[in-house]
Amino acid sequence: MALWRAGAASTTTLFNALLRPSSLFTASRHLSTADAAAEHSLRNSMKNQLLHVDINSLIGSCMPLSSMRIGTIIHNIEVNPGQGAKLVRAAGTCAKILKEPSSTKCLVRLPSGAEKWIDSQCRATIGTVSNASHGTRKLRKAGQSRWLGRRPVVRGVAMNPVDHPHGGGEGRSKSSGAWGKGSRTPWGKPTKSGFKTGPLKRRK
Repeated sequence: MALWRAGAASTTTLFNALLRPSSLFTASRHLSTADAAAEHSLRNSMKNQLLHVDINSLIGSCMPLSSMRIGTIIHNIEVNPGQGAKLVRAAGTCAKILKEPSSTKCLVRLPSGAEKWIDSQCRATIGTVSNASHGTRKLRKAGQSRWLGRRPVVRGVAMNPVDHPHGGGEGRSKSSGAWGKGSRTPWGKPTKSGFKTGPLKRRK
């Protein structure tokens, strides 16, 4: 890990040096001929090192899938070229390239385990999304859920008949006494036996 950090730091220094050479060599105008030649050779050596840098090893680099290699760990994946990241954006998630990307498509394994073909012109970011411990966080008290905008969830069988179809009755009965009609939504529609509760659409 320390070796990787050192390599990443040196690569970042090379990028900064090439992007802002004037900031690195602010006193170049006052150098002698020998010092100017040494500066020129140093700059050329830095450029040569940059040519041999493996861009796939730079965590955080964003590029098309066609420019990546098999086995690369990626996140923030586009579905359509130029649309923006749509997949693998949650904290601590990552995807993996399963096959060598072709000029048209690339096979990627998503965090759910599903394997999806994606256009090779779609861009993605190398590495894993940070904050991997987000899913293991424990809320200290009930009020912390309210801070996050999460309201309490009350069971229908704990309500009165005027509040929910499951309300009322003796004990924990869903039948609501003589008005029992099975499991229902809060608006009275059946929730079992394949009953369509969503908006009706024209079937082809």
